[in-house]
This record gives sequence, structure tokens and C-alpha cells, in this order.
Amino acid sequence: MTYEFLWFEGLPFPSPGYSIEGIKEACTKFVIKDEDTVLVAYPKSVPYGSWFEHIRGWMSMRHRENFLLLSYEELQKDPRSTIEKICQFLGKKLNPEELDSVLKNSSFHVMKQNKMSTLETMPESLTSLHFSMARKGICGDWKNHFTVAQDEAFHKVYQEKMAGFPKDLFPWE
Repeated sequence: MTYEFLWFEGLPFPSPGYSIEGIKEACTKFVIKDEDTVLVAYPKSVPYGSWFEHIRGWMSMRHRENFLLLSYEELQKDPRSTIEKICQFLGKKLNPEELDSVLKNSSFHVMKQNKMSTLETMPESLTSLHFSMARKGICGDWKNHFTVAQDEAFHKVYQEKMAGFPKDLFPWE
């Protein structure tokens, strides 16, 4: 399934449903504050729907025996232990050389260079999202993109949408 987007001032809008003229008209008639971006974008922030519903669906399975919950933050903080945790979950024992190879070949730097990891080998018709799968490979970069108002708005929406899940579920800063 391909997803088509209409791009306006660097932002993707799902199409159908939007037109450049309609977006321009909305920009001239409405005053949009930074925090409004979060309130409008996050209910449908991923191509397959709501980011919150997507995450809630996966998080609701976190206690199952056949489900391993990891975070990118954990992987960044201690890649060796995280890979060992994955191996234990899969019932796979790696010798030291194999573990070193996994560490090396699953590093952000190596994977960013690998066309199989970055969608570059897929047909253009399947990758019409116009974004890179690999950005910087660091945690907390959202701080460089959100304003204080957007951060506060996201935190408020997050608290509402993720109610019922442990507060420390995600190791975000």
C-alpha cells in the first residue's frame, strides 16, 4: 500500500483530503500557535493512523510471554546488554565473535550506510513517503525540533492518551 502526501512548507498532508489552495486559505484565515501543531499532528501522525493508538496497541501486549519490549534509548545506552537480552529472548547463544559482529553490523553508522536498511532498494512506488529512515541516530533530538509550547502540548496530550500505562514505560528524557 502506498501513501501519497501533499507537501506544503515542508510538511506532509495526507491526500486525498487536502489541497494546496485549502491549506493556503487556512494559513491566511487562522492564527496557528506552535502548540497547535502538536494537537493537530499527533492524532494522525503516522501513515497508518494515530501514533498513540499504535503504541497503545503494542504496549498492551508487553506482558505476553512471546513479546519483548525494547526502546531505542536502551539500545543506545547499552547495545551489548540489549543484544544479549534479545538473544536470551530468542533462546540463541552467541559466541563472543558473533556478538561483536552483531554489535558492529547493527550500529547506526553501519546500518545508515546499508541500502537494505534505508528503503533504498525498494521500488519508488512503495516508498512515496519522501523521508529518510535513518536520521541522526541519537536520543532526545526532538528537543531540537519542538518549541517549549509544543513540548508542553505534547506532554499534555501524551498524559491523556497514555493514561493507564506506567509513567516510566518510556525512558525518554
